[in-house]
Amino acid sequence: MNGDDWQSDSRWNSDSHPEDWYGVTTDRDGCVTRLRLGNNRLSGSIPAGLSNLANLERLELNDNQLSGAIPSELGNLSNLERLYLHDNQLDGTIPAELGSLSKLERLNLWDNQLTGAIPSELGRLSALTSLFLSDNRLTGSIPAKLGNLDNLADLSLRNNQLTGCIPAALTGVPDNDLHRLGLEFCQ
Repeated sequence: MNGDDWQSDSRWNSDSHPEDWYGVTTDRDGCVTRLRLGNNRLSGSIPAGLSNLANLERLELNDNQLSGAIPSELGNLSNLERLYLHDNQLDGTIPAELGSLSKLERLNLWDNQLTGAIPSELGRLSALTSLFLSDNRLTGSIPAKLGNLDNLADLSLRNNQLTGCIPAALTGVPDNDLHRLGLEFCQ
């Protein structure tokens, strides 16, 4: 991810333990639990190898210049609670595999160049409280299965090319911008 140009790269590419690297948090066993590299001038693509960080709870790569597709392998991060990839230049579709992240509470993918439909598999994210997909190029209808997200408190889908109607089950989401979509609620 173009490490030579990072704003902060303290101790990366050194012999020090990863817990001493900038943006890395580890647990008592030395396993990486958080990777917080937001607003750090990262560029290039997101490595699929991040899926090898089995204990990862937070992946924060937002506010950078990352491009390319979101690796479907990120769906293997079974302990992931927060995935922040917003404010980059990511393209391609949202991987359906992200619907396997049963502990995911926050999914921020806004302000990228993502295309295609919103995967209905995201409706399986029972722990999800925040879903931000605004300011992309998403098309198609809003999956009715998003109405299954009982814990969803924040939802933003504006500035896409969504069509159809808004699933009635989403009317109860407290903080959303559904009224800005120009779509009617499904009967």
